Amino acid sequence: MALAALLVCCYLCLYASLSFGIKGLFDCILWAPLFGLLFLLGGAFLKATVQKACNLLVSNMSLLVFLIGVFAVWRPEALTWVGPHIPVLLGIIMFGMGMTLTVDDFKNILRNPKGIFIGVCAQFLIMPTVAFCLVKAFGLPPEIAIGVILVGTCPGGTASNVIAYLAKGDVALSVSMSATSTLLAPLVTPILTYMLADAVIDVSVSSMMMSIVKMVLLPVLLGLAVHHFFENFSRTINPFMPVLSAVTVVLTVGGVVALSASKLLDVGLMMFAVVICHNAFGLLLGYILAKVFKLDEKRSRTVSIEVGMQNSGMAASLAVMYFDPVAAIPGAIFSVWHNVSGAMLANYFAKHSEDDGEIMGTGVKCI
Repeated sequence: MALAALLVCCYLCLYASLSFGIKGLFDCILWAPLFGLLFLLGGAFLKATVQKACNLLVSNMSLLVFLIGVFAVWRPEALTWVGPHIPVLLGIIMFGMGMTLTVDDFKNILRNPKGIFIGVCAQFLIMPTVAFCLVKAFGLPPEIAIGVILVGTCPGGTASNVIAYLAKGDVALSVSMSATSTLLAPLVTPILTYMLADAVIDVSVSSMMMSIVKMVLLPVLLGLAVHHFFENFSRTINPFMPVLSAVTVVLTVGGVVALSASKLLDVGLMMFAVVICHNAFGLLLGYILAKVFKLDEKRSRTVSIEVGMQNSGMAASLAVMYFDPVAAIPGAIFSVWHNVSGAMLANYFAKHSEDDGEIMGTGVKCI
């Protein structure tokens, strides 16, 4: 900001000398400090205002997602244009995730292999299995069933580490689990989807793999590279990445709902029931499995949250690309519900914490 103010003052002096001669230059030199001070104050005020607006938007993302969903049902034609751009929007979200990662996050995988191995195995075991069971229990039609299975086979959600922090869990484990499951997604997600859904609908494993590489893996690695090699630039734009991710999530949900608005009215209540059950079983079974393998309370909470919160934006994107837009409905509803349930669970865990205040002083990253 100070450099920008100096450049503005230099420009004013140059402009005055060229326009009004030496007298103009002297006058400008006398007034330049005042102009610079006003520029700095104005810039600081603008930055603070923008930051507050960003924080307000991010903290109310669940409400905004719900509202745009209602709007998309009411006026679907206003948001159908988003449909073709959903893969790009997901790439922006994943680039934002990569911007928050560091090389140390991957070193933590080597330092804590047990917790991460248990957590990632639980991620790709519990949620796909629960999804398959719910599809059978509710007798869902193929175009809806594939959407539920996609939610189950996708990696952990991008907001899970914030929920882990609020729940007084192990934030480092949360970040490492999200990163690991996301890096494994190009291989694991298509294979699991094929195993669980190919009997009811055709699944192209190789095409889906390439799409996940382009939409998820490459943006994450690009974000990581920018953070690592351009640290100053990364530090400047990182405060605004959460709001960019929030806007893209809101637009993605709006576009998905708009594409399947007519069908949503027919299956909406049933899908809410399926999504709530899917999320609840993931949170519960993740916690139980972590306890079975004797992880401590913080890590058990973290595994629970990582397993129960899915990258539903990725599920919705794949559904739109490879199947029917109706298949994206479970992902859209999950995007709203897992943030609500995650916040409620974090509040419960925080109130029943065994060591109040131990981790509240630590930093947290939003990926």
